[in-house]
Amino acid sequence: MSPISAIKSLLAASVAVSFAFAAPGASAQNTPGVLKVSAIPDEAPTELQRKFKPLGDYLAKATGLKVEFTPVTDYAASVEGLVNKKLDMVWFGGFTFVQANVRSKGQITPLVQRAEDEKFRSVFVTTQPGINKLEDLKGKTLSFGSESSTSGHLMPRSFLLGAKINPDTDLKRISFSGAHDATVAAVAGGKVDAGALNISVWEKLVESNKVDPKVVRVFYTTPGYYDYNWSVRSDMNPALQKKIRDAFLALDDSTPEGKQILDLQRATKFIATKPENYKAIEAAARNAGLLK
Repeated sequence: MSPISAIKSLLAASVAVSFAFAAPGASAQNTPGVLKVSAIPDEAPTELQRKFKPLGDYLAKATGLKVEFTPVTDYAASVEGLVNKKLDMVWFGGFTFVQANVRSKGQITPLVQRAEDEKFRSVFVTTQPGINKLEDLKGKTLSFGSESSTSGHLMPRSFLLGAKINPDTDLKRISFSGAHDATVAAVAGGKVDAGALNISVWEKLVESNKVDPKVVRVFYTTPGYYDYNWSVRSDMNPALQKKIRDAFLALDDSTPEGKQILDLQRATKFIATKPENYKAIEAAARNAGLLK
């Protein structure tokens, strides 16, 4: 099976409808008073849980519900959890949102996104001195993140295609690391010549001295596009949707709590979003043959 066929098969199996919420006091699988939350695993599970803990405590106070974060093993598991009503709210990448929204025939409501997600970007990184532009990737090896990642696969693939580079035929080999930080590790370890990942994770790795930008360097940054959001199923109780949205919109870095949460989420603030913002990602997915 070709890489693109394998991706199509995976996506067909994993795309799912989203969240179930009966009433403000009832959540997944009718567990009274519990809000079950997850996120696409674009970073290590321990890091996702660390980032979510203060936000979960904040949402618990805002909604009066017990908030539980449930890590999942891969992108497919996050959407399957929604199909089986084991989750109530999820942090989606733009592509994952599109998948769920298309499958559910528009029954997904994206509540909020970071201001940064209005013009999100991906970066291509390498250790090789001979790679300085996308065209230099021809005949080389490249790692994406997860197959279902917007910033780690779909949009980097789209920009490669726009540069008239077909990753499946013009590169020596492509691979999928499963997560953005794993992509950087693969490049740094010499397993691949280059990698594509989320700019936010890249900046965090540099700031925390987990990667030396003089050794692993950015050689291409994509134009901006809409990406991540917090979404719920459209039939969630409107009053609960409003509580959650208002809580996000009220986060302010002038308070200690707000600053901690926003810093962990790598956000200056959260803003309201809408399905129409993700039409370009849907078009890119269809153009790349990853969505029908």
